[in-house]
Amino acid sequence: MDISRLMFREGLMEGERILVTGGGTGLGKEMAEAFLKLGAEVHICGRRQGKLDEAARELGERHGGKIVGHACDIRDPDAIHAMVDAIWDNGALTGVVNNAAGNFISRTEDLSVNGFNAISDIVFRGSFYITLDVGKRLIEEGRKASFLSILTTWIWNGGPFVVPSAMSKAGLNAMTQSLAVEWGRYGLRFNAIAPGLFPTDGMSARLSPGGGGGNSHDDMNPMGRHGEMHEIANLAVFLMGQGAAWVNGQTIAIDGGGFQAHGGNFYAALKDMGDEQWEAMRAMIKGTNAKDKADRST
Repeated sequence: MDISRLMFREGLMEGERILVTGGGTGLGKEMAEAFLKLGAEVHICGRRQGKLDEAARELGERHGGKIVGHACDIRDPDAIHAMVDAIWDNGALTGVVNNAAGNFISRTEDLSVNGFNAISDIVFRGSFYITLDVGKRLIEEGRKASFLSILTTWIWNGGPFVVPSAMSKAGLNAMTQSLAVEWGRYGLRFNAIAPGLFPTDGMSARLSPGGGGGNSHDDMNPMGRHGEMHEIANLAVFLMGQGAAWVNGQTIAIDGGGFQAHGGNFYAALKDMGDEQWEAMRAMIKGTNAKDKADRST
């Protein structure tokens, strides 16, 4: 990310302590970098301690400040509780970004229960577990904080060929709106971002293996391009910052108008694919998953 394109003043987020789930790679890392650059103490979590340490070292050397990586499987509420305990030992969080996700392209009739759970346990349950654990502590201590969830425009019109993700992200949108009202009285804010296409390695490997899943390619977007990382970072900083203290219960799309133009999902690109093409895509996704599993064990 070109940090020089952040639109906010230096030191804007001093005094903030923010946890970014899935913060070692992709969009999570980009947002973590923006918070750190602007003065926040940043905590990132994921399943691979090595990747987290690498990200924390890189960003710390670039910007200074404090950034800490925590290996945590957010599918496990006990692991979450232990991680948040460790963070809380040095002070309460002032913000949480529910960014951790999993996804892959598949015909729904080809899904297994395990395949469905692989997505929903991270995106839906894991994000709720994090929110509940941190939220209860904040309420008990009478502290204000901001929660931000990274969703997708599929929450508004469904996600053919990514049904577990669409269901899970829609559930987080409901959580955002529900807790904005229920917990607003405690000084807790809940908002969400629905990104369009922001290319990352993980997204490309599972949603467009071999270039086969891209209904949101640049030439289909009204603005003729994909999103740039500084743009989503700027929106995240705004929503997490004190200047947006009365923004609550909102989900904001950042997709160049792609949702209005073509629905933002994969239907048109994938509806005519045959069995052989689907099998080839499954093989590529399995290869990516096997590599990730091997990386986690090293």
